[in-house]
Order: sequence, then C-alpha cells, then structure tokens
Amino acid sequence: MAHIKPLPRYLKEQQEKSLSPCAMQSAYSRGRLKPDTDCDVRTCYERDTGRIIYSMDFRRLRHKTQVFFNPQNDHICTRMEHVIYVDYIAKTIGRALNLNVDLIEAIALGHDLGHAPFGHSGEQTLNTCLRKYDESAVFQHELHSLRVVDVLATRPASRGLNLSFEVRDGIAGHCGETYGEYVLKPDRDKKTSEIAQSAAVHGFPATLEGCVVRIADKFAYVGRDIEDAVRAGIMEFDDVPSAIQSSLGRTNGQIIDTLVKDIIHNSYDRDYIALSREIGESMEELLRENVSRIYQSDKISRYENMSRNVIEGLFEALYQAISDPEKLAATQNKTYRGLWQFINERGYPEKTENLQKIVDYIAGMSDSYATKCFEDIYWF
Repeated sequence: MAHIKPLPRYLKEQQEKSLSPCAMQSAYSRGRLKPDTDCDVRTCYERDTGRIIYSMDFRRLRHKTQVFFNPQNDHICTRMEHVIYVDYIAKTIGRALNLNVDLIEAIALGHDLGHAPFGHSGEQTLNTCLRKYDESAVFQHELHSLRVVDVLATRPASRGLNLSFEVRDGIAGHCGETYGEYVLKPDRDKKTSEIAQSAAVHGFPATLEGCVVRIADKFAYVGRDIEDAVRAGIMEFDDVPSAIQSSLGRTNGQIIDTLVKDIIHNSYDRDYIALSREIGESMEELLRENVSRIYQSDKISRYENMSRNVIEGLFEALYQAISDPEKLAATQNKTYRGLWQFINERGYPEKTENLQKIVDYIAGMSDSYATKCFEDIYWF
C-alpha cells in the first residue's frame, strides 16, 4: 500500500499543539458565519489573512489617513503602513509568548478595514452626520470593520469574506484609543453572537491573540506619530517630558523596544497581556502628551476643519440625492453615479436604510477620492 503524505494543514494543526496552553489553536476555531470547505494547505486563520489582503478594502488603506491627511511626503505614515507595523509588533510579541501568530496576523492586517477617510476626524464627523438623522445610530470604525468583512467586502460569487469567529472578534475588539488600558484579559466566555455588542462598549477580545493586537495597536502609533509630527514641524522628540524619555526612550525604535520587552516579560505563561505599572503609566502619559501636542495642534485642527467640511458636504448631498432613485440612476455627475453603482453592486436587502448605504459608501473612500467627490459636487 502506497504511503499517503499528511496534508500540510494537518501538519500545521499538529504543530499548533505545542503552542502555549493559552493560545488559540486553529483546529478548535468556532468556525465561520457560513459553512466553507477546508483548505488542504492552509489553516483557517491563514486563509483569513489571504482573504483580507486580497480585498479592495485592504488596498485602499494605502490612501487613507493615519494622522496627517492625504500626505504628499512619502515618509509620512498612512493607514496601510500602520497596519503593517501593528502586524509586525504583534507577531513579535506573539512568537515570544508562544501564541498563534497566524491568528495574530489575520487580526492585525484586518483591524482597520472599516476606517473612514481622514482618520479619527473623519470617523467622528461621519458619526455626527449619521446621528443628525438617527440618534440611535452610531459609526464606530471597529464595528464598521466588522461590517466590511461580514457584508461589504467582495469575493467571487459571494458577499463578505466569511472569516472565522476569532478573527472577526479580534478585528471588532481591537480598540486602541483607551489610553489607560495596559492589562488585557481575554473574554473567553463571550458568546459567538456577542461580537458587535462587546465591541460597542470596547470589551476585550475572546482570545489572547486578539489582546496582543489590541495593545500592539498603541505601540505602533505612540512613537510613530511623534516621528510624523517632527517631519511636519509640529514638535521634536526633545519636547517629550524627560521622565517619559528616561522610562520609554527618545526615539520611536527605543519606545517600541521598551514596550515590547516589558510586555513579554510581564505576560509570559499568563492568560492575560500586561505591561508593568511603571511602563504602562509612562505609555499612557506619552499618549496623552501626543493628544495635546499633536492631535490638538493648530496644524492638525486646520486639517480637521477641512475634513469635516468634506465629509459633511458629501453626506448631505448624497442623502438628498438618494431620496430620488430615478434621478440618481439617470445622473451624469460622477459622484452620484458612483453611489448608484455602489448600491447596485452591493445588492442591498430591500429594507436597508438609505443612511446605511451612504455611510458604507463614504467610509470606504480614500482621502483623495473623498476630496475629488466633494469637488465634483460643489465646484463649478
């Protein structure tokens, strides 16, 4: 009888048995929203990574804001670069803690797919526009990232990427804007149906791998945003208080090195992710320094005024246009025609609110495309 070689996926699943007892093994995944055939070569998390990086939503990240809008300087960080940094930092931590780096990679690369154009300013403005017409509605990029992978992203002959529970949960639960958070314990009792509900209140992911990505999100931007601010002439690294420099370091590289080593030391063989109190408090202080020196600076505030004008102008014009489907279908305006095509391509259920369609359309835009659409409507 001829010897039958084991499937590569099977070998990988066997290797995963040597991971930390706290790690998530792909063989024990809670599965996907819809039944799907297994791959002979890749685990479910490796397949999820492929589905994410081949999506149009992932490609558009290279033209979406991290902090500085539509940068012409190639050295200024974009949303795509930020996602890659999170992936690298999180996998470095995950390998040291003997966690499932395939799961970490899928979460990290997919965590910002739902970000609106113009970064958090665009997110806040889109939320304000939405709530003007529906006070019960909310736009939150973590939740919209989940909507992207579940509904909006496309694959051949299907809607949504149909990702595994653990990746969807990690994406929705990645919130990186809770500055005082430096001890993260996975919510292992979270029900499969509670992903969105948990993300809405910034609940922790269900896996340790998801927690690693959540903390790595902060590591990736806390020092890099200072680098970009230096290039933009907003501040210098020497402006960071000396106590923080002594604790964390004077450069982005030193800061990341300090944070990564500290979290590995304090999290090894534990079912939680934690920084030491000293380093955690220093990171929080540096994040708040960034708020006052960078995010609330005059230059960024002026950018934000511009972005609010673009998002508000687009929202109001599109909301008015969508109320007349026949006119929208016959329009020669590129932006309105783009909305019509977007709606038809998505095949929305009949009861989908027009507000949701407009939010989906605007949130998927890059900075430059949103600006062009605004100009197409308002410039004569």
